[in-house]
Amino acid sequence: MDEPTLIAEARQGDREAFNELIVHYQSLAYNVAYRVLGSQDAAADATQDAFLSAYRAIGRFRGGSFRAWLTRIVTNACYDQLRAKQRQPTAPLDSDPDQESEEWVMDPGERPEEQVERQELGRVIQCGLATLPADQRTIVVLSDIQGMSYDEVAHVTALALGTVKSRLNRGRRKLRDYLMRNQELLPARYRLHDETAGIGGLGNLLLECSVNRCAIRLLGRGVGYYG
Repeated sequence: MDEPTLIAEARQGDREAFNELIVHYQSLAYNVAYRVLGSQDAAADATQDAFLSAYRAIGRFRGGSFRAWLTRIVTNACYDQLRAKQRQPTAPLDSDPDQESEEWVMDPGERPEEQVERQELGRVIQCGLATLPADQRTIVVLSDIQGMSYDEVAHVTALALGTVKSRLNRGRRKLRDYLMRNQELLPARYRLHDETAGIGGLGNLLLECSVNRCAIRLLGRGVGYYG
């Protein structure tokens, strides 16, 4: 994909060029929305709203990272959804693991048991994300699931770098504490079977979650887009 050319054409009103950009980024956009909102319907609505807003605003795009620019529009659409849900307290956004019916993206390189494990891990982490305040949840999603740098997250969220780091650290700690309290829900190899054994499978997961983030970054390709 020749992204600079497509952006230039889209800025001139070429709808096909814009659509090609959207096809490329739709999985990322939906994943961000789903992980922030915890609801397939709300994520689909936020993603569609974001794409419409992006189409209206593409003429004002002035360069830089298109991914960051689009992700900022998606996160703003998510915040709109959250504000709407706050006005309707009888319809919470929190994920219910018993009701969840995610359509997971298949990885041809994964064995079936690996995919099942990734699904189980994803559901537990999604429930943990739902316990975080929205500002912390968004930053954890952008940094640890989508793999954005601190600078990119700061650009997407329009926050100071220090604020991003502070909220990310608090969000990681809360997610770690949730996983510790609910380790029986994790895939077997991530559980601490012997509490006296020190750092085990769960400890390794938490280390990845709080230091190099490899485990939950896999979830960035976890769910399919419902357009």
